[in-house]
Amino acid sequence: MRAMTDDTPNPKRFYKNAAVEQTSGGWTVELDGRSIKTPARVALTLPSQRLARALAAEWNAQEDEIDLTAMHLTRLANVAIDRTPEMRFEMADELARYCETDLVCHLAEGPEELVEREEEYWRPVREWAGQELDIILVPVEGVLASPQPDASLEAARNAALDMDDFRLTGTLYACGLYGSALLALAVAEGQLSAMDAFEVSRVDEVWQNEQWGEDEEIKEATEIRRTEVRALEIWMKSLPR
Repeated sequence: MRAMTDDTPNPKRFYKNAAVEQTSGGWTVELDGRSIKTPARVALTLPSQRLARALAAEWNAQEDEIDLTAMHLTRLANVAIDRTPEMRFEMADELARYCETDLVCHLAEGPEELVEREEEYWRPVREWAGQELDIILVPVEGVLASPQPDASLEAARNAALDMDDFRLTGTLYACGLYGSALLALAVAEGQLSAMDAFEVSRVDEVWQNEQWGEDEEIKEATEIRRTEVRALEIWMKSLPR
């Protein structure tokens, strides 16, 4: 499967059924008896039957055309197999960079009601990360970042490097969805569900909606992200611990 641009037509569905099969290295998905390959032409070997079933369901849900951009689990699997093994250190560095501007550390300058709500949801995440992962991040007011402790950034890197390729892939994906390494790590460690973490990340958005009403474009973008979060939830729950 190759990367597709916006004006590249979707491929036609060429198979009748996607089914799960066990292999010597784990599980895979076969299309009419033929194993799927990644874009790098590597066997799509998955770490659990549950994850393989979820990918098979994704392939079976395609209609006349195959919309690869909407197949979030398949795309994550391709990254986990083709890219993550050789990019682990770069991905760990990226997670640490998210810590430098982590959403749950950037409190509003006001009003007081919003700040109190942010702290109600965000302080427990910061405290958990400090206690369980030694990632102690300093909250600030406003959007300007403040330097975070080097030891905490190194602890974040180590937490990333301790993960297997599939969990690390999902965690970096979660960082982008939430704007927060701490929320992503909380999901990876089973402290929060992917959907609960998503709602925690939306504290500011929800408050703005309450004050001014819901913007339709923002609402549409939120629903797109929510679909991705649902896929992330399946991904994380399907990985062996």
